[in-house]
Amino acid sequence: MIIDKEQIFKALEQVADPEIPTVSIVDLGIITGLESMDDSIHVTMTPTFVGCPAIEVMKQGVEEVLRTFDCAFTVDVNYDIPWDSNRVTEKGRKALKDFGLAPPPIYDTVLNLDILHTVSCPYCNSQNTVMQTPFGPTLCRSIHYCNSCLQAFEQFKPV
Repeated sequence: MIIDKEQIFKALEQVADPEIPTVSIVDLGIITGLESMDDSIHVTMTPTFVGCPAIEVMKQGVEEVLRTFDCAFTVDVNYDIPWDSNRVTEKGRKALKDFGLAPPPIYDTVLNLDILHTVSCPYCNSQNTVMQTPFGPTLCRSIHYCNSCLQAFEQFKPV
């Protein structure tokens, strides 16, 4: 019996990013492949950055969800399809903002480095912000400061 892909994706939405628990790995675009065959499921995951320390925890979460389908499964982590921040869904962008992180901007074809400096504050929506450092607490975040509400905040980096 082939399990419906939509049903699998819906179940995988339960797996949150361990560093940003308000957003699922599905909405971050980390699930880059899903195959449902006769009595088996194959999931491919691509981390946001090489060396992401959370990828093993996310993989364990995926495996835990797949066990509920009572069939064979495999979960591969690979970089065949490079992750980019355009993979973050609108729901994911809202969840990032609700968590206090500026979501990455959507860009066309080529990432223009100017968008690293044009960041809306997740607290007051002002664009009167400045990047303090491109190096945040994790590889996928940078630190910014809002001159309007005087809050420091992190941005999920555009890649």
